[in-house]
Amino acid sequence: MAQTMHEKDMRLETSRQKIVHIIVMILLYAFLITMAIIVLFPFYWMINSSLKTLDEYRANVPTFWPHDIQFGNYAEAFTAANLGRLFINTVIVGLVSTVLSLVITVLSAFAFARLEFKGKNVLFAALLATMMIPGELFTITNYITVMSLHWINTYRVLIIPFLVSVFYIYLLRQNFLQIPNELYLAAKVDGTSDIKYLWKIMIPLALPTLISITILKMMGAWNSYIWPRLVANDAAHRLITNGLRNAFTESTGDVNYPVQMAAVALVSAPLFLVFIFLRKYIMKGVSRSGIKG
Repeated sequence: MAQTMHEKDMRLETSRQKIVHIIVMILLYAFLITMAIIVLFPFYWMINSSLKTLDEYRANVPTFWPHDIQFGNYAEAFTAANLGRLFINTVIVGLVSTVLSLVITVLSAFAFARLEFKGKNVLFAALLATMMIPGELFTITNYITVMSLHWINTYRVLIIPFLVSVFYIYLLRQNFLQIPNELYLAAKVDGTSDIKYLWKIMIPLALPTLISITILKMMGAWNSYIWPRLVANDAAHRLITNGLRNAFTESTGDVNYPVQMAAVALVSAPLFLVFIFLRKYIMKGVSRSGIKG
């Protein structure tokens, strides 16, 4: 009899645990769905607005789906903002700055991770200290410098000032430190040069982090706004974020918001696709870089 009561209590406890687990999962998924709706709603509203007429957009009662779908807004946006030229400028700046930044980041991270030289730790600590300074504080000094070098309205002013990223150097250095030092010592015994060891061993092993850095650098160049608007806002060097600012303001001062939203959708699409298809490389690269210090 006592054994039967014990088995009954066990079944009741198991049932309670299952019910609690189901309730927790329901609440968790409800929270995640709510957060997803909050995050995705602005993107939906952007697409929704880009397909409306200007009159419908200005209506007192907003519509959650356009009554008369205007796909022509996208064609008008591409020509009105000269998106072709803006895309080319942004791709040039993004690719060149990313390649040069990767070279500097790899060499610097390798030096701080494997080479021994006087003052290495002090220099690295000083570099890390600069990460605590807001980037906006460098704007005035950088602007004075590029003005004195006559770089205003050139590709150089968009590329050179931001080639060095202390955060990327730190990220890659942490990844390099996870590679056993015995490999480096064995390579030196065999007469392998530092550059050959870096190219053959360390870069392949740190490839996920390098992919993450490449993606983040390209996204940063694509999204940059304040500095390009300050130093290179002419038609020949204007980047895509700045090109959208006043491209749709009519002579009367009114803004054609549906066409502007169409342009924003076109500009956002590449970044959205990059994140969707390459997000695992970003997560993997960052997660591999924070274990050993």
